[in-house]
Amino acid sequence: MDRRSALKNAGIAGVLAAGVAPAVQAQGAPLRWRLASSFPKALDTIYGAAETFAKKVGEMSGGKFTITVHAGGELMPAFGVVDGVQNGTVEMAHTAPYYFFGKDETFALGCAIPFGLNSRQMTAWMYEGNGGKLMREFYAKYNMVNFPMGNTGAQMGGWYRKEIKSVKDMNGLKFRVGGFAGKVISRMGGVPQNIPGGEIYTALEKGTIDAAEWVGPYDDQKLGFGKVAPIYHYPGWWEGGPQLDLFINDKAFNSLSAENKAIVEAAAAFAHTEMQAKYDARNPAALKQLVGQKVKVLPFPKDVMELAFKESMALYEEISAKNPNWKKVYDDYANFRREQNLWFRFTEARFDSFMQAQKL
Repeated sequence: MDRRSALKNAGIAGVLAAGVAPAVQAQGAPLRWRLASSFPKALDTIYGAAETFAKKVGEMSGGKFTITVHAGGELMPAFGVVDGVQNGTVEMAHTAPYYFFGKDETFALGCAIPFGLNSRQMTAWMYEGNGGKLMREFYAKYNMVNFPMGNTGAQMGGWYRKEIKSVKDMNGLKFRVGGFAGKVISRMGGVPQNIPGGEIYTALEKGTIDAAEWVGPYDDQKLGFGKVAPIYHYPGWWEGGPQLDLFINDKAFNSLSAENKAIVEAAAAFAHTEMQAKYDARNPAALKQLVGQKVKVLPFPKDVMELAFKESMALYEEISAKNPNWKKVYDDYANFRREQNLWFRFTEARFDSFMQAQKL
């Protein structure tokens, strides 16, 4: 991502709507911005990344740049934050881009797609590949500037009332699954459900849905899904490395001094790294505790994985044929994924598989 060039060429915009930063920031003048999150405060890992970001901005600016963080639903609906940033209602948002694939499927490429990049590969594509440049060009259509700000790492495959033993068990499965992955679940015979996080437990308990996915052990344990759906399948093939983004209204961003632009970029990068570290550090203990509570942790059957992969690749071809925004970004994404997987096969994958088989 050529951020230095982007900052150098950033213009000075006109005055924004009330409540959003003025177009010209006086040198050293204090700023107070609002950040709308798509997540509840209870999820300290995901929601917490925005708080970490705000804290670092305050520290690096000597308290002159203050950002208040608001949980999903406080200022606007959790899935309304892109509209909020686009329209200048708030200066910033922290969210999962794939929530907004209904606007354009290309949003999903900025977060995660089934059988996509893992977290390290996603960061490499964004920072050193063409991902940052391509996604920034796309988000400009929505009056937004983006910065990577967090990743959960590969997720689990969700909670099931009954074990998935073959692809036949996918037929008619009422599955609460996030956003874009639902397109693939439908092609496999499942029935994707769009249910807010706070309603999942009750839906599982009553049998309104048969299964639900969220994130992974640390977050899932808090929501208690194992009490009503004791089968915990893996991996979450639709989320191999979902990236969270910081979205900033482009006029608000362009109004910042060069110093504050650099502060925003550095603080987002810190929060990006910290979120992944938190999940990697906290998931192992949470998984052990879930197993101790008699949760059955089971891999998806091979035929389920193979069908999911086949349908995902077919879906991407279909979207490429009708959506030029998607095709432009996905072609580069797919080439990068191919090269990354070739490299990881000889290094990371072989090393990891050996180490995980050892008794240490």
